[in-house]
Amino acid sequence: MISVGIVGGTGYTGAELLRLLAAHPEARVQAVTSRSETGKALAALYPHLSGLGELEFVAPDPSGLKQCDCVFLAAPNGTAMHMVPELIEAGIRVIDLAADFRIKDAATWEHWYKQAHACPELLQEAVYGLPEVHREDIRSARLVANPGCYPTAIILAVLPLLEQGLAGQAPLIADAKSGVSGAGRGANVPTLFSEAGENFKAYNVAAHRHWPEITQELQGISEAPVNLTFTPHLVPMVRGIFATVYVQGVESSVDLDSIYRQRFTQEPFVEVLQGDALPETKHVRGSNSCRISVQRPNGGDMVVVLSVIDNLVKGAAGQAVQNMNLMFGLDETSGLQAAGLFP
Repeated sequence: MISVGIVGGTGYTGAELLRLLAAHPEARVQAVTSRSETGKALAALYPHLSGLGELEFVAPDPSGLKQCDCVFLAAPNGTAMHMVPELIEAGIRVIDLAADFRIKDAATWEHWYKQAHACPELLQEAVYGLPEVHREDIRSARLVANPGCYPTAIILAVLPLLEQGLAGQAPLIADAKSGVSGAGRGANVPTLFSEAGENFKAYNVAAHRHWPEITQELQGISEAPVNLTFTPHLVPMVRGIFATVYVQGVESSVDLDSIYRQRFTQEPFVEVLQGDALPETKHVRGSNSCRISVQRPNGGDMVVVLSVIDNLVKGAAGQAVQNMNLMFGLDETSGLQAAGLFP
């Protein structure tokens, strides 16, 4: 049985980790931290998780986590990097759900996150936790950088094209939408119900922190420079990412359906839809699945790839549990087999 600690148990991602781990057959939550709720019973804050027993929130002190085999860091950006060295030195395997270890170059990270990195020596060691790309490295990793939600949907959408060298040097355009839970649980005027409801808007168009993360991974896959334009949008729903990626210059003779089916046929959490079937966010809500459809409008050389995930599951907590399973030699799907929620 894997003993698990969670740092940052009061946010949406932390709560989703608790929900998934409560049903995991090989993991037991040992400690959950919170600065604001220290000493409070977990079930008092999350009545739907009363099955986790008598757990109470504890202070986020690394010394109190050293009895764990695995620690999930679900804290704000800039928090994990101060805790990870001590945890790793204690022999604990760590999965960071924030952005502290996703970008390999320290100067690039510091440019985008506006602070000095506390342990830049670990950036190269950290494994980017997208199993569909880095599965074997994840198995032996001490530190996994769990991907962002937008990057997960976008990278999976174009992975087969880049691996086959079919995207060329043409610009990649990623038009992506997120539910409001992607902004976190903290009080924030733009995500208030009366602000986000009945509204649809783009944000951070000129520069979004996920852009360097996505670009880094796409260039690693293609082994060539990638010209990516990424535009995020906020839509008035709680969960979901819908990414539409446009790739021009793919010859009409290329059998896209065959390429996508072959690439993902052994992937337990990626489903390629056939024919005219199109993905919808409600079909992955609450699940660790990514559903993809690849289309060629009017038979031309423009390829449109549609990719949907639940931002809190495959885009965060579910993918983190998937990574834990790999790190500890478990069935990759353990604790993640539940179907999505409908309606």
